Amino acid sequence: MVVVSEDVNSDGGLIKLCGKTARELSIQVPEYDREKVVPGIVHFGVGGFHRSHQALYIDKLLAMDPTIPFGIVGVGVMSNDYLMRDALVAQDCLYTLVEQRSGQNDASVVGSIIDVLFAPRQSDEAFAILTAETTKIVTLTITEGGYCINQATSELRLDLEGIQHDIKNPSAPKTVFGFIVEALKRRRQLNIPPFTVLSCDNLQENGSITQRVILSLARESDSELAAWIEENVAFPNSMVDRITPASTEEQVRIVQESYGIVDACPVFCEPFTQWVIEDSFCNDRPQWEAVGVQMVDNVLPYEKMKIRLLNASHSLMGYLGYLAGYKFIFQIAQDAEFQQYVRDFMNEEATPVIGEISGINLSEYKDTLMQRFANPAIRDEARRICLDGSGKIPKFVLPTIREQLRNGGDIKRGTLCVAAWFRYLAGTDESGAHYTIEDPMAAQLQELANEGREDPTPLLSVREVFDDELRSSSAFVTELKQALSSLYAVGARATLKKYL
Repeated sequence: MVVVSEDVNSDGGLIKLCGKTARELSIQVPEYDREKVVPGIVHFGVGGFHRSHQALYIDKLLAMDPTIPFGIVGVGVMSNDYLMRDALVAQDCLYTLVEQRSGQNDASVVGSIIDVLFAPRQSDEAFAILTAETTKIVTLTITEGGYCINQATSELRLDLEGIQHDIKNPSAPKTVFGFIVEALKRRRQLNIPPFTVLSCDNLQENGSITQRVILSLARESDSELAAWIEENVAFPNSMVDRITPASTEEQVRIVQESYGIVDACPVFCEPFTQWVIEDSFCNDRPQWEAVGVQMVDNVLPYEKMKIRLLNASHSLMGYLGYLAGYKFIFQIAQDAEFQQYVRDFMNEEATPVIGEISGINLSEYKDTLMQRFANPAIRDEARRICLDGSGKIPKFVLPTIREQLRNGGDIKRGTLCVAAWFRYLAGTDESGAHYTIEDPMAAQLQELANEGREDPTPLLSVREVFDDELRSSSAFVTELKQALSSLYAVGARATLKKYL
């Protein structure tokens, strides 16, 4: 979250973004009357990705028909979500979206978010919109690590402090899932039809995982409610795709200098966007098909393709590339040796376990991925890709390793990624400089990484990440030890050369 300083705001040559000034801007702005937009979607996690992706699709639908009852109300539950809430509300929830192509940027203002709430301070308002008859869908972008699950089993972690609080205090929840369960309980009591819960996070079978978490939490306090949710609430699976770097002060400056706009929270992203949704809803939904969303009977093949190829490849480049001294993903993707490493992983390890997907040419898809990764306009930091590894590695990389082991296939490149993550968790780079590990399990993981160093055994003991199948695989453990020992002995670059 970037906050614009007062001295910037006072510059008379700039226009501060808000509803009153939008028409003065030189870029595309919403033509529809935002005051008449009816909220129909509540979204948890109003970060950059949501605003570059789902909010844009709704903005396009509103531009076609402003009477559709699917405006978005954002809700934040994390301790620092008030920063985004305050920044957006100060701009009437408008923000600048900049699509970055090589040598060209296309900017517009998005208006589909009509309010943002900070649930810890506005719980009454949050429950009011969650229980409103007009609310048909609740969507989520809370990151892979936000689902309160054991990453190895995808089961709800009942030991977590937030979950324990919500079990004991269901009417005053702290977690996203506590709010959803309590809102569904109140809708049931008021005889209001339930909303659909639509996860938009990078988890394979994200809808099924969300359902499992919500049912597990509901059962802890109200078994009848859990049975009602299971029978009446829909949890469609979905696949989302758009590379959206974290917001930076530089982006704020670019929006000021290029468009004359003071915007505290602009979003920069690549031109490519994709959204595939399982068409299984228990309440009304927008006609997303009209703006390019693929509504399908089974989204799992698309999820698997994207997670095993795009997200896994990002992890391969992020950890090893950062250790090799790179700052941005596009620099890593333009390096010939990393190109070969990622290509070989996609072709030799991921593709064999993906299978055929209707309407998708995998060779062309992989070519497009490499082009997207190497886009120099997208200054996506390797450190962003390294965030929350305890949530990403078990979902993006380990499933391919597990399936390849079962099939007797190659696992060395995926395992090198796991080794690079272990080396990264030490918290010091190859020059001895320290950096902060940003992960829900950071303290535990860093301690175990430094305890084991070349020995992966301590980190392999983390049952929230590794299951018995991987821990007991001599092929995986041996490969991991060799890769980790090499990273400590000769460094990332020399280790990478061994794998080409």
